[in-house]
Amino acid sequence: MDNAMMIGLSRQMTLRRSMDVVANNIANANTAGFKVESLLLENRAAPTATHDDGPADIQFVNTWGMARDFRQGELAFTGREFDLAIDGGGFFAVESNGEEQFTRDGRFRLDGAGQLVASDGAPVLDADTRGPILIDASAGSVQIVEGGMIMQNDQQIGRIGVFEIANRSEMSKQGNGRYTIPPIEDPANEPLAMIDATVSQGFVEQSNVQSILELTDMMSVMRSYQSVSKFLEQAEDLSKRAIERLGRI
Repeated sequence: MDNAMMIGLSRQMTLRRSMDVVANNIANANTAGFKVESLLLENRAAPTATHDDGPADIQFVNTWGMARDFRQGELAFTGREFDLAIDGGGFFAVESNGEEQFTRDGRFRLDGAGQLVASDGAPVLDADTRGPILIDASAGSVQIVEGGMIMQNDQQIGRIGVFEIANRSEMSKQGNGRYTIPPIEDPANEPLAMIDATVSQGFVEQSNVQSILELTDMMSVMRSYQSVSKFLEQAEDLSKRAIERLGRI
């Protein structure tokens, strides 16, 4: 395979991945707490096909990583007692599969044991104890006040954990709008509870996806893919003609 076709195929592979990312963004436009993603690319040098002149290396395009836009989405009013939204930075923490996971999705509820849990039953963690939050629903209504404190009958019964992640680039996506972080070697980088966090009760943070921009990106990716496909067809046709001419000589 000649150099032109190898370069074209490498670009097609990244365009397919870009299309998957854009499609996933659009599919999650109404998912609470979802953060829009984009594909990061890099040039990668590789030896050329055998030739007598020209450059020693050619530049392929390659997937380098994934970027996430953690800007806050709009807060939508729901009026439900345990729907919570962070107004500002930070993440809620839940315990799932024996590990801490972080999320901006605050659609919480009480389970049968009186634990505050996420939609899939994962316990929401307290800012101070890093353990489950227990609430007696029969004791009266609950108010979430400044700093995420949980008040019931004028008594503090817990504090919603809102944690700041020092290096968001190290967060790994786990699905369901949740992220994990690698083991922390330096205690200074441990996620810390934010004492000044603003937690809005009766609200849910919406996705920060802008559907119009994502649809525009999708059309751009489609046009680019079509252009590369046409280029590959022309390159293949040129190779066929060159082979036919060599056969006649």
